[in-house]
Amino acid sequence: MNITYDPSVDILRIILDDSEIDESEEVEGIIMDYNPAGKLVGIEILDASKQVDNPYVMNYSVAQEKASRP
Repeated sequence: MNITYDPSVDILRIILDDSEIDESEEVEGIIMDYNPAGKLVGIEILDASKQVDNPYVMNYSVAQEKASRP
């Protein structure tokens, strides 16, 4: 997964998979890219500085699994 913000065009890109983009769908300034199998492979947020609090800062965390109960 790769996340980039390009301030020259104000687009935040989230690349989930490097596979070929076959189809894209835009809903309210968010473009979702799909591969030929229909799997979501990317998300672009247009006018990102207006859609997210701060496109220059990203917090990332991995939730830990809860211990299994015996």
